[in-house]
Amino acid sequence: MMYKPPFSITPAILALVSDIQKTIGMIAGTKLDVPSIKLRRETNIKTIQSSLAIEGNTITVEQITTLLEGKKVLAPKKDLIEVKNALDVYANINKYDPLSIQDLLTVHQGLMKNLGVVSGKWRTGNVGIFKGDTLTHLPPPSDRVEHLIKDLFDYIKKEKAISWLIKACIFHYEFEFIHPFEDGNGRMGRLWQQLLLMKEHPIFECLAVEVIIKNNQKSYYQSLNKSDKEGNSTVFIEFSLTQIKEALYEYQSKAKLQVKDDETRLTYAKSQFSTKSFFRKDYMKLHPDISTSTASRDLLTGVTKGWLKRHGEKNQAHYHFSD
Repeated sequence: MMYKPPFSITPAILALVSDIQKTIGMIAGTKLDVPSIKLRRETNIKTIQSSLAIEGNTITVEQITTLLEGKKVLAPKKDLIEVKNALDVYANINKYDPLSIQDLLTVHQGLMKNLGVVSGKWRTGNVGIFKGDTLTHLPPPSDRVEHLIKDLFDYIKKEKAISWLIKACIFHYEFEFIHPFEDGNGRMGRLWQQLLLMKEHPIFECLAVEVIIKNNQKSYYQSLNKSDKEGNSTVFIEFSLTQIKEALYEYQSKAKLQVKDDETRLTYAKSQFSTKSFFRKDYMKLHPDISTSTASRDLLTGVTKGWLKRHGEKNQAHYHFSD
């Protein structure tokens, strides 16, 4: 019999899932689900800064941006290493399979390299999670870690009755409960939740849920602790879905500005035309709110940047996207 983590589907959870899925549908319907490269980069920076800040890292969003520009930043060595590791990992986020235990180990190794801790391997000792002098969580013994992780991955893979939204939240809680690594469990749990959410919809690649969690850090830990005491992840699922909903609303408001960007319009056009040839009039049908001159400028930008190939001249010109 397949292991099933303990949780309940409450009316609050059903309402949150419905709201989230409706919002995703609205975003997709207005073409806001095709974020620009710039927005992806900004999201990664905010996600990394927030997730590491929860763990005590002091580096700011501005400092991470400076690092990406190849400039030096004055900060504690450990903090710099954590950020550089995270930048490398998040740059390859689409390459990781959230249903692969081996990928989980590989990502942990990347996040924790050169930090003086065992990376990419399960913990071998028993641990306790303390707040001050108070024991707040006693994870399972180390000799059970590998078996518990396998059960969790099997459940996430095989459970078909619930959405990836809920499964991502269940995984996050169960992962923190198991506490499989010597260090880095928090940042790994949050990253893996994002990867699982991306199976619900690609929009989650550009959703900085960690920013919302950081702003509600006290509630984050309270929901983890309350779920521990109740022996199931229900409270944590409700908390996580609330953060996801808020992050989606924030993205939606900002993405409305992004849709006016030529890069975003061209990215959306590529998703629709693929390698097919098209004319300016076809491009304008995708974007009925732009003028003929704006469409011409967009297409010229695409050609200039090497994204598009143009054939013919003036009204006879047609285009196709480069590989």
